[in-house]
Amino acid sequence: MAVSNRVSTQELLGAVVVVVGMILLLDTTGVAETGSLLNYVPSLFVLFGLYALITSGFRNLFGPFLVIVLAGAWQIAALDLVPEADLTSFWPALIVLFGISLLLGRMRTKAEEVSEQSVDGIAVFGGRNQRVTSSRFAGADLTALFGGYELDLRDAEVADRPARISAIAMFGGVEIIVPRGWNVRLDALPVFGGVEDERPRREEDHEEIDLVLTGFVAFGGISVND
Repeated sequence: MAVSNRVSTQELLGAVVVVVGMILLLDTTGVAETGSLLNYVPSLFVLFGLYALITSGFRNLFGPFLVIVLAGAWQIAALDLVPEADLTSFWPALIVLFGISLLLGRMRTKAEEVSEQSVDGIAVFGGRNQRVTSSRFAGADLTALFGGYELDLRDAEVADRPARISAIAMFGGVEIIVPRGWNVRLDALPVFGGVEDERPRREEDHEEIDLVLTGFVAFGGISVND
């Protein structure tokens, strides 16, 4: 069975945060003068936006485009290529991008179907809806930043239990829809947020864990439904 070696969006975002943190730490502790490097930090977020855009198959447009536009403007201002006053005159472009996102969202009435055994996705300043149909579902890395992510697993089957989902929700929400009989264990950490299995309580059909949900939520929520 082929295993994908592609870097997940969570791993890439974590790497960007680590790099920025290390640059700041070197500067604040006086170990090295990194002020010039900080001028190029926005480029990291531009690359992250491009990666999120490509890995979503250009289905999730508004969020990544917004990250690219804002980080790109930040980069231009940091390098003093264009006066900040001139950049602010282009803020209506964000409204145009938002309108385009709404129009494209209306054209996509059905959930995006995913047949891979592993899912890697991000929702930034918008929503994303996926339905997994794999008969060998293994897990997922889901990230919602100022947006919402819905993953429907009702048509999926787990070949090697338990499947594992890592979810990060910051100022947004992640909803996992599972088959009615699945036994789900929640190990996600909530900080000013909530992690909840919202399914009605019922007699467990089996003790074996079907899905382990880990991750982190801040100012948002992660929920399991059926």
